[in-house]
Amino acid sequence: MGRPLKIKPLPAGTSRRGFFQRSGGAALALAAVPAMAMALDQDARGAGVFQHGVASGDPLSDRVILWTRVTTAQRSAVTVAYSIATDPAMAQVVQQGRAKTNPDRDFTVKVDAARLQPGTTYYYRFSALGQESPVGRTRTLPVGATARLRLAVVSCSNHAAGFFNAYRRIAERADIDAVVHLGDYLYEYGPNQYGSLRTPEPPNEMVTLSDYRLRHAQYKRDADSIEMHRQHPLIAIWDDHEITNDAWRDGAQNHTPGAEGDWNERVNVGLQAYYEWMPVRIPDVTKKRENQRAFRFGDLVELVMLEERLQARSEQLAATVPTPFGNGFLQTGAFADATRTLLGTTQEAWLAERLRTTPARWKLLGQGVMFAQIKLQGATLAQGGGVFLNTDQWDGYQPARDRVYDIFKGTPQHPPVNNCVVLTGDIHSSWVADLSQDPNNPNVAAGGYDPVSGAGSRAVEFVGTSVSSPGANDPTGSTAALLRSINPHFKYINLTQRGYMLVDVSPQRVVGEWWFVDTVQSISNVQTFAVAFEVQNGTNRLQPSAQTTAPANPPALAP
Repeated sequence: MGRPLKIKPLPAGTSRRGFFQRSGGAALALAAVPAMAMALDQDARGAGVFQHGVASGDPLSDRVILWTRVTTAQRSAVTVAYSIATDPAMAQVVQQGRAKTNPDRDFTVKVDAARLQPGTTYYYRFSALGQESPVGRTRTLPVGATARLRLAVVSCSNHAAGFFNAYRRIAERADIDAVVHLGDYLYEYGPNQYGSLRTPEPPNEMVTLSDYRLRHAQYKRDADSIEMHRQHPLIAIWDDHEITNDAWRDGAQNHTPGAEGDWNERVNVGLQAYYEWMPVRIPDVTKKRENQRAFRFGDLVELVMLEERLQARSEQLAATVPTPFGNGFLQTGAFADATRTLLGTTQEAWLAERLRTTPARWKLLGQGVMFAQIKLQGATLAQGGGVFLNTDQWDGYQPARDRVYDIFKGTPQHPPVNNCVVLTGDIHSSWVADLSQDPNNPNVAAGGYDPVSGAGSRAVEFVGTSVSSPGANDPTGSTAALLRSINPHFKYINLTQRGYMLVDVSPQRVVGEWWFVDTVQSISNVQTFAVAFEVQNGTNRLQPSAQTTAPANPPALAP
């Protein structure tokens, strides 16, 4: 989803009418000169050969991707050396090697460093053209019995709309095993189209290969981004803005054929830049759109990352049903077409196989758009389900969502799959939900859901807010309260604050913590713990929780 739904707070004594509408511009307005000064403070430009820092990602039990980029005026190939050590001082080197880069890959460097030990923190450094990079820190996945996992979860980092203070807070935490980015890592818009705090590079919407490369380079020069990448391995999946807004298999809301070229070519160059600039593997070089991957953290967690935009998604339908809140839609007509899909048949089968066969206790689904229903008017399935809001999320693809519910519930051929936690970004706000196909039906015996006990819930969903992209104006929480009254499966909604989620996993439970920064309009070091919810082993339903305690003596941060 692109420009998010802008939800106006309800004035006292008014009806629900009109509190949903599309945002027509940025939520931030700062003076140009101060903004420029702050932007320069946060830009690593002029830092030499390694202006874009170092990064790691896609960790496995025996390997991890190491990434950097060489800034040079020469147009010939450059040899880059790398070292991997078990200590921050880089004294206990366990592996060294060399790689080459050249203009054809925009001088980016990607090393799939193998022959590493499982569940181990490593430190690494590059050198090229007489200079050394900063030291980075990464970690391989554990094998076998695993007692604990801590993930930072982020999405929607819009450089033009605000500062990446959440990234810096994550970088300062030594207790995190990996960062999970759920999409909208960068945004395609030109100046003042969706954020006016910092000017995008290039100063136009990104369409060509050069555009995408320059935008990635700008994001990677951000000082807070550099620090987050330097301290933690990244596991990322794209959403739409890595190419353009509201993308689907054959087009996008923000793509004009002809004026902006051929859609397939735009996707190809966008993905070329993505794979160059991100510390991720290409699962299949002949099928670059098929980026679904899975990461197993011993016997504790199977993290499944879903691709929901480019390989199979059917086009979004229009919401045309007038309501007191604006246009919504019913689950009738084309919305009920079982052939419409988000994942496609191949990925659906892959997901089912991963969830049904993994030996891990917990199954985390990292994905882009909200799985839980958001309704403008509530009703049971027998009454048609009610009126829904957003056609770009799973609500717009209910038959496809029902097929995922079949995995959770089990079939005559397969037992139920329990302990599933859906991790979601995209919507620039924070939500916590029990997952039920019929949340407005209180009759659990008939497939409904009891919002008091949680009975009838098949899984849970933790939705994280954005790093910097604007949310809704709901300072009193009245709109969030109204949404909860219509949608009883939501246990928490915060529409206004930016930040990140911390997900803490043990064999007994998964805890989601919501951490908010005080501002994205300036550089700040203030963060606040807001709320926590957990799901206990075997229950598939939420309950309130508390802030978790960090493990004692985590591996040292990189110097």
